[in-house]
Amino acid sequence: MPNKEPSQAREDKDSNSIGAVTTGKSLRADARRNRDRVLDIAAKVFATEGLDVPIDVIASRAGIGIGTVYRHFPTKEELIEAVVFSFKQCLIEKAREMLLQDDPGLAFFDFLSLIVRESMGNKAIIATLARAGEGIHRPLSGNAMDFQHALGELLKRAQQAGSVRNDIQVADISAILFGVMRTLESNADPGLSERILSVVCDGLRGR
Repeated sequence: MPNKEPSQAREDKDSNSIGAVTTGKSLRADARRNRDRVLDIAAKVFATEGLDVPIDVIASRAGIGIGTVYRHFPTKEELIEAVVFSFKQCLIEKAREMLLQDDPGLAFFDFLSLIVRESMGNKAIIATLARAGEGIHRPLSGNAMDFQHALGELLKRAQQAGSVRNDIQVADISAILFGVMRTLESNADPGLSERILSVVCDGLRGR
């Protein structure tokens, strides 16, 4: 059988390489979709049923094998952290948008309202934010630090505008949010969050 021409051999080699790359990209895309699916289902399940839901239940509802879940999230704690990370990242992006608003006081109080509103009824977020509040004096890192920094910037601008009292620090706001979340965690009254928030905001306003 005659040997292939060099050009043909190169063509066959290139074709095989392209096929390998395409397969790899396809696998990576599938892995990303699986991870996103697990995160989406976990966020919904944790929100409505709390953090005690087993991973195999989440895998079943996501229609994904439990082994696939563990490949992306080796422990349940890592899955919870990923869900909370995504939530906090959305808050950080919103805070950065609010830093561009013309009214610093309105931006600050709107952000507090946003945190409470988004957390209300979400068992996972209330539990994790409350748990984080227990360690408000511990060093922060990652997007927890970014969240604290964004909140601090909103607070500083509001104080400079005279909208928030000057003796309040960002750690105080974290402690207040911790108390609010703990209260909401164990109370189903739908109007409670608005009443608490109104009292908190009145107490924070500049004199």
